[in-house]
Amino acid sequence: MSRKRKAIENNDADVDMTPMLDIVFILLIFFIVTTSFVKEEGLLINKPKPNKNPSAATPMVLVKITESGIVSLNNKIVDIERLPARIESFLAENATTSAVVIADYKTNHKDVVSVIDKINEFPQLTVSIGK
Repeated sequence: MSRKRKAIENNDADVDMTPMLDIVFILLIFFIVTTSFVKEEGLLINKPKPNKNPSAATPMVLVKITESGIVSLNNKIVDIERLPARIESFLAENATTSAVVIADYKTNHKDVVSVIDKINEFPQLTVSIGK
């Protein structure tokens, strides 16, 4: 009887892992194939082309706003109510299509919006915001 017990005890039960690996690879391939990749789009920005001849650059309307709300047009202090008249006189002397608004970091947003509204009274001007 001892021989039978030893023969039974020596039989090791091994599990064949090959089918398990096959299933794992099939699932991996399934999930890779069925995954949909979404292309996220951001904002399209049209960057201006660099000006090769800086001396021939056209003058632009430059409006700066300080932290306390003082507005200056081309480095000359202007009252916000008189800004459209000053811009109109500047446009009469210079042919330009661009206006740049540079506001201080701590400037009140109301002041910036009111300046941009005053500039938007001139449809030929394109308003840009700078630092």
